[in-house]
Amino acid sequence: MTFSIAARCPRTGQFGVAVTSSSPAVAARCAHVRPGVGAVCSQNVTDPRLGTRLLDLLESGMPAKAAVREVAAQPHAEWRQLTAVGASGPGAVFSGVRTLGTYAEAVGPDAVAAGNLLSGPGVPEAVLDAFTGADPQAPLARRLVDALTAGAAAGGEAGPVHSAGLLVVDVQRWPVTDLRVDWTEGDPIAELAELWKLWEPQQEAYVQRALAPDAAPNYGVPGDE
Repeated sequence: MTFSIAARCPRTGQFGVAVTSSSPAVAARCAHVRPGVGAVCSQNVTDPRLGTRLLDLLESGMPAKAAVREVAAQPHAEWRQLTAVGASGPGAVFSGVRTLGTYAEAVGPDAVAAGNLLSGPGVPEAVLDAFTGADPQAPLARRLVDALTAGAAAGGEAGPVHSAGLLVVDVQRWPVTDLRVDWTEGDPIAELAELWKLWEPQQEAYVQRALAPDAAPNYGVPGDE
């Protein structure tokens, strides 16, 4: 009921996740990032604790493959689908034997895509190809949204998706981008893309307002001077 991509940007050091699903509020459960550490997804029959555990292992210095292998050794792993990308080295993915429907995986130099209940096994590869083929100078968030769009164009889930999310972290402890379409009867990926277009020109200003409000730009609302 989900397909996703977890990735790092070697140029900026950012980490990010884009994810979509037929279930509500998918990003609240499945997407996990930590600055300087990595990006992971815990999906299928989701246990959000596994995302935190994967990030803890990556932060301890464990390579992504070893981290995924250790988490996949925990109880109920046959229900889980996990992806992980650390600060260096190859990413990793695990799909338990009870992953739902048609499921597939794709691993690239800086990203991992995976999905379940897919229309066909080529969807994660389409997601990854769109990401790796994009302009490396483009913002990571834009590349992630475009990759999710490519996955939908390749067939996406077997049924309609209703939620989508985008989570990106930079050097601060909080995400610089955390956008969600928690439920829609329309196209959540297209709606997420529109949210990103709205957010992109403002995201740096919000970081500055947190770190140096006296030097931050005006808010552009009535009464602001």
